[in-house]
Amino acid sequence: MSITGMNLSLMLNSVGFYQITKLSMIPVVCVMEWILHNKQYSKEVKISVLVVVIGVGVCTVTDVKVNAKGFICACVAVFATSLQQISIGSLQTKYSIGSFELLSKTAPIQALSLLIFGPFIDYYLSGNLVSDYMKTISSGAVLFILLSCSLAVFCNISQYLCIGRFSAVSFQVLGHMKTVCVLTLGWLLFDSELTFKNIMGMLVAVGGMVIYSWAVEVEKADSKATLVVQNSLTEEELNLLKDGMDDHTVKLGESKETQVFEI
Repeated sequence: MSITGMNLSLMLNSVGFYQITKLSMIPVVCVMEWILHNKQYSKEVKISVLVVVIGVGVCTVTDVKVNAKGFICACVAVFATSLQQISIGSLQTKYSIGSFELLSKTAPIQALSLLIFGPFIDYYLSGNLVSDYMKTISSGAVLFILLSCSLAVFCNISQYLCIGRFSAVSFQVLGHMKTVCVLTLGWLLFDSELTFKNIMGMLVAVGGMVIYSWAVEVEKADSKATLVVQNSLTEEELNLLKDGMDDHTVKLGESKETQVFEI
């Protein structure tokens, strides 16, 4: 549903609205983690996420055109993608399994569902069967299809590794670095136009990513310090505990002496 919804959103809406859809995943993931897992975010993390969204939005969003069908597909794609990424992290934590083990369990299900539903959806949208493309496809196209599939495998592996090691929000923030790289490589390799607006947006986005990394580290340090304080006892508490144990020992000795006298 995630991939299908995003592709349908790109087909039915403008590229600008598609970029807005991708940007909306970060706040949606934050809200869903708060609802599902009661996860709290610090003020620094919220500000850094906002800076990243603004930066990427400035350098990518141009024309915005949307219709009812495209809007519904975009909503489904955002919800499904956010839920999938949150589930990846929670399943690895809950069952203490690695990224590769979880991927090996979920990838066959995803591939089977794509083989079953993919041809019907493709026929509904384009009016052509998958076999119709095989008649006109060239060897070069087959090569690039295989290359694309191979790169998709590495993309899925990196997704599971990143979410398992960090979080779904971190994966979304780092994922927008791809947009910055695409614009930069397009300018370097294909002589694509890179305006002042694009450059400023990329600088703001990269700055937001740096702030996010710092904010996450500060959040981890604060949580560790809080855990140490909760698990450590003060000197006064240790003395009270020691006095309590001494009183219990004295009472226990007196009760034994009483029992001996009674006998």
